[in-house]
Amino acid sequence: MAAAPASATPLRHTSLYEKHVALGARMVPFAGWEMPVQYEGVIAEHNAVRRDAGIFDVSHMGEIETSGPAALELLQRLLSNDLAKVEVGGAQYSVLCREDGGVLDDCFTYRLGPERYLTVTNAANHEQDLGWFIAHRGTHDVEIRNRAEDYAMLAVQGPIAREIVQAIANAPLPKRMRVEERVIDGIEALVCGTGYTGEDGVELLLAPADAPAVWDALVRRGARPAGLAARDTLRTEVCYHLYGNDLSSDHGPIEAGLGWCCKEDTGFIGAEGVRAARSDPPPEQLVPFKLIERGVARAGDPVVGGGHVTSGTFSPSLEIGIGLVYLPRERSAVGSEFEVDVRGKARRGVVAERPLYRHP
Repeated sequence: MAAAPASATPLRHTSLYEKHVALGARMVPFAGWEMPVQYEGVIAEHNAVRRDAGIFDVSHMGEIETSGPAALELLQRLLSNDLAKVEVGGAQYSVLCREDGGVLDDCFTYRLGPERYLTVTNAANHEQDLGWFIAHRGTHDVEIRNRAEDYAMLAVQGPIAREIVQAIANAPLPKRMRVEERVIDGIEALVCGTGYTGEDGVELLLAPADAPAVWDALVRRGARPAGLAARDTLRTEVCYHLYGNDLSSDHGPIEAGLGWCCKEDTGFIGAEGVRAARSDPPPEQLVPFKLIERGVARAGDPVVGGGHVTSGTFSPSLEIGIGLVYLPRERSAVGSEFEVDVRGKARRGVVAERPLYRHP
C-alpha cells in the first residue's frame, strides 16, 4: 500500500501506537496518521489472515452519527443505496456522490436504532464527508455528530477470527452484515459483521482507551497483528475498492462496477448522473486482471492503447501479479489481453473474473 506524501502537519497516532512500536512494526504516514504497514512481513501476515486469523488496527477510519426523526430521509438523500431496507441492527454498503455522479467516498452505514445510524468513512475523506453531511442537512430534524474521536476500530479477520473473538464475548457474535452491542473481554463494544479481506470476521468499535487491552486479549488468543500492506493485498485479491485508487470523484459508480449499490429511485445526490451512465455507459470500465508474465504492476502504470492500473500488487495466494485496471469498455471483457507499461517494460495481462482469489 502506498504511503501518503509527507506533510508539515504532525501525524496522528491511534491509541494502539505504542503496541505497534513495541511489536517492531514499520510505521508509515497514511491519510494523516502514522500507521503500521507491516510487522513480520507482508506475505506472512497475508497468509495468517487467509489461513487462521489476523488483527488490524483501523482506528484511523472516521465515524459520523446521524440521528433524529428525519435521519433516514437525510441519509436517503446522501447515500446511494436504499437504507430504508435496512432494519435495526443491519449494515449496508453505499457510495457518496457529487451532483454529477462522481464518487466522493464509499462507506458502510450501520442502523443502531430506529432513528440512529453510524456511517464509517475513509480516513482521508472524513472531514470532507462530515462537511457534506452538514451542508445538506438543511431543515431536516436531524443531529449530525462527528464520532471519530470516540471510537477505535479493530478488524479481526480470517477463518478462525470469530472463534477467537467469541471466546471472550458475552453473547453470540452478529452474523454477516449485522451490528450488535457486545461485551468483549469485559469491555463494551459495537461488533460489526463486515470486513475488507474476503474472509469472515468482525470489526470492533470501542473507546480508544479500551482498545489496547482488547488488542492484547485477541493477540494472546492467536490473532496475528497485520499491517496496511497485507490489508491491501487481501482486498485486491477479492477486488474490493480503495478510495483514491479505484474510486474517485472523476469516476462514477457505474464504470467502477458499483452499480449494484446505487438505487436511483431514492433520489440520492448524483442519481441522475448514475442513471445516465447506466443508459449510456462510460468509455472505460474498472476490471480485475492477472499478469501472465512475470512482474508486478502498480497504481498509475499506463496500459498500451489506453487505460491505467488503479491497484496493483503481488498476490501471495496466487503467486502472480494482480490488480484492478480501467480499460476502454470494448477491451474490458473477461479473457481480453492487454499490455501494461511496468517501469518501462511491457507486461502482458488478462482481464479476469472477480474475485481474483477464491478459497479452494
